[in-house]
Amino acid sequence: MSTYQELQQQIAELRAQAEAIRQQEQAQVIAHIKQQIQEYGITAAQLGFRGESVKASGRKSTVEPKYRDNQTGETWGGVGAKPKWLRNHEAAGRNKDEFRI
Repeated sequence: MSTYQELQQQIAELRAQAEAIRQQEQAQVIAHIKQQIQEYGITAAQLGFRGESVKASGRKSTVEPKYRDNQTGETWGGVGAKPKWLRNHEAAGRNKDEFRI
């Protein structure tokens, strides 16, 4: 029969093995997801991610989107440089107010 200490050692070893396997599997999953995103041209907006950014202080700053491209689902909060999709629409003669949410 195993002692308590032996069982604790086995648990620690199994946890370490499980973590190593989890990291390997996670890397494979991430690579697969990235490949699929690239292959299908999926955007962050289509996945439901918001335009959140992390500042140097580590705080998250969110700006509610004010403009949306209904074809791609991409959004822009009106802060910073205009995104490429909006610049392209404006270059084609459209007004940014057409995309206001």
